Amino acid sequence: MPKIVAVCTSEQKGTRKKAVNEGLFREDYGLAGDAHADSCTHRQVSLLAQESIDKMLALGVKVGSGDFAENITTEGIDLVSLSIGTRISIGKDVLLEVTQIGKECHTPCAIYRQAGVCVMPTEGIFTRVICGGVAKVGDQLTVYQG
Repeated sequence: MPKIVAVCTSEQKGTRKKAVNEGLFREDYGLAGDAHADSCTHRQVSLLAQESIDKMLALGVKVGSGDFAENITTEGIDLVSLSIGTRISIGKDVLLEVTQIGKECHTPCAIYRQAGVCVMPTEGIFTRVICGGVAKVGDQLTVYQG
């Protein structure tokens, strides 16, 4: 069953995020306390699969949850196979809607400079918060194709 392995936040943009046990996701805003949360964007919450992080670890890059600036690290779900409009429920309350697959990096990040590759631009996804609530490590994910 797909689940959350980390919830991550940062106080400033352009920095790695810190793994926390749980987070409050606010409707049409994002993860409370995270620098990327904003009601004016379609990229309120970012997700990256642990399986993507494992690819970087296999290349010898020492990374973990939050190092790619993702808010949620997942396990057991092929995020990049989802389509725009797909909804993901987390636990009992939180509902996200996929708004973007991947991203363009205008300047290479520290991970790209170190390894020559970074998974977030091709394997990360972005969502907006449809229904808010608390999500925590271990919560199960359910996918509803849009």
